[in-house]
Amino acid sequence: MSLKWEGIMPAVTTKFTDGDTLDLKMFETNIKAQLNAGVHGIVLGGTLGEASTLLDEEKSTLTKTTVNMVKGQVPVLINVAEQSTKAAIAAAQKAETDGATGLMLLPPMRYKSGDRETVEYFKAVANSTSLPIMIYNNPVDYKIEVTLDMFEELLKCDNIEAVKESTRDITNVTRIKNRFGDRLKIMTGVDTIALESLLMGADGWVAGLVCAFPAETVAIYELQKAGKIKEAIEIYRWFMPLLELDINPKLVQNIKLAEVYTGIGTENVRAPRLPLHGNERQHVISVIEAALKARPTLPNYKNLSTLV
Repeated sequence: MSLKWEGIMPAVTTKFTDGDTLDLKMFETNIKAQLNAGVHGIVLGGTLGEASTLLDEEKSTLTKTTVNMVKGQVPVLINVAEQSTKAAIAAAQKAETDGATGLMLLPPMRYKSGDRETVEYFKAVANSTSLPIMIYNNPVDYKIEVTLDMFEELLKCDNIEAVKESTRDITNVTRIKNRFGDRLKIMTGVDTIALESLLMGADGWVAGLVCAFPAETVAIYELQKAGKIKEAIEIYRWFMPLLELDINPKLVQNIKLAEVYTGIGTENVRAPRLPLHGNERQHVISVIEAALKARPTLPNYKNLSTLV
């Protein structure tokens, strides 16, 4: 299927059993909830997916399982985050074999590559696969920024089509649009500035708290797209304390705990991560419980023509 870079694409969590194996039953429960809410794509094996702890065969299993589940309803992307160009090429080619629709591609891991090295890394991976690619630009967490000048060179590769824009600078949305128009699609990647980024022209949102609250996330996107900004802002303001759980070193544990409260996940994480405890846990629980008490009644966001 062709890949439309738009809408809500959950960066889904990876579900584990108590024995630290893939929990595909709970994973399916969560994916079904995402699809029922109307998401526009699924992103596997990202930061929230605990990518750095997954074995290659587990990534392959997740990809194949998701492709079989969604049956072409939405695109399925797998994250590529490797330490060497050789390994990244192998991962991209395996993803294509496994049936992925596209790739989310990070800069080299561990080694802080220079601009030229980063560009050559991305180009080598792009040239090794026919899959469409979204470059993940997150200098805050990964210490490598993909500048507009670097994108100028990268866009010579036809299958580099989008950026997951996570610089935390909303003005970058305008800079990208001014420089590249629709040639480089923008998927905002920071939950706490997502609506602002969408209103400034981002095409979609690779979201985190959507893992626990899929309907509310999709509703915000659909409402703002339909020009119902006031309604979107009202939900977004309710959502903000939860969204702030995403910009935290314990985002995986935070969001998995929220998934428990909404019935579509477990707290199981893979070591060295451990479930939240003590005051940290109580704080997150208080945020989740307060949000659930005030949870808004959503409009019929899947059929906005019926709204008054």
